[in-house]
Amino acid sequence: MKKILDWIFCRFRHVCPWWICRGFDNALRRLIHDPQKILAPHVRPGAAVLDVGPGMGYFTITLARMAGENGQVTAADIQEKMLKALERRARRAGLEKRIRIHLCHSDSLLLNDKFDFILAFWMVHEVPDRASFFKQLRAAIRPGGRLLLVEPKLHVAPEAFRRTCALALQSGFTVDSEPAISFSRSLLLVPAGGGTNKD
Repeated sequence: MKKILDWIFCRFRHVCPWWICRGFDNALRRLIHDPQKILAPHVRPGAAVLDVGPGMGYFTITLARMAGENGQVTAADIQEKMLKALERRARRAGLEKRIRIHLCHSDSLLLNDKFDFILAFWMVHEVPDRASFFKQLRAAIRPGGRLLLVEPKLHVAPEAFRRTCALALQSGFTVDSEPAISFSRSLLLVPAGGGTNKD
């Protein structure tokens, strides 16, 4: 049974295959993970946003709408097929000018920009060197910025999530809150000593 579940949930893979993400954007998931509800507390018009590991853009499109005409969303992924599908979706939604497609390396985000908000949704467990990953995110976040870290309960056990959180804290983040997100383990992180974007 374990082998069957491992195959269904791709637990034997380090990176989620691009073809699986085709099924991630559907009406059922929108009932469970409503992008507007999850992201609204964190993104203001004009924001610079990083959606890291965005897949085919389930959250990216909503982020671009929230950031508005004066904001920009950088969609950063290591899989070119994911990004090409996301680019097509952005064009269909008329949001291609607000979304920057960015191809990363497996060991580097290759980013020079600074961001007000970073989303890492159900992807950190796929990162081989999480310590380096969080250091790169810390370097990319503006003072007062926020990182929403969300991991799937099916993939990530409590102890594994605690280890991931410890790496984030060692990289210069501190915990702001623990948002309740269905089927997920979640933390809202802010730069240590950098304040928050709260009103």
